[in-house]
Amino acid sequence: MSEEQKRIEAYQEARKKADAYYQKASPAYRAFQELAKQAFRPGALEKRVKEMIAIAISIVVKCEPCIEHHVREALQDGATEEQIVEAIEVAFEMGGGPATVQARFALEAMEHYRPRQ
Repeated sequence: MSEEQKRIEAYQEARKKADAYYQKASPAYRAFQELAKQAFRPGALEKRVKEMIAIAISIVVKCEPCIEHHVREALQDGATEEQIVEAIEVAFEMGGGPATVQARFALEAMEHYRPRQ
């Protein structure tokens, strides 16, 4: 297992643990979760499109846990690898050189979630 794949699994576990805790302990966290639910609801844009926008933003702001989460969500919502790559290309343009480094992690996340053959 690569270092990136280990980080992906660590992010998943940390997210689950923090979510369980903050759902009980923090009204602000619960409000943020509701905001996220509303932001990603299908509307004029399909949820998968919103997830791909979030992938590009996550790359530009250099948030690996965000990249992992939104790649997984986009794939679950029916985005293709080709579509995700196009979203990553938008991040290249918006983020310049540093975005290409974060895009490498998005590739690892996509490979992590690719069906095993």
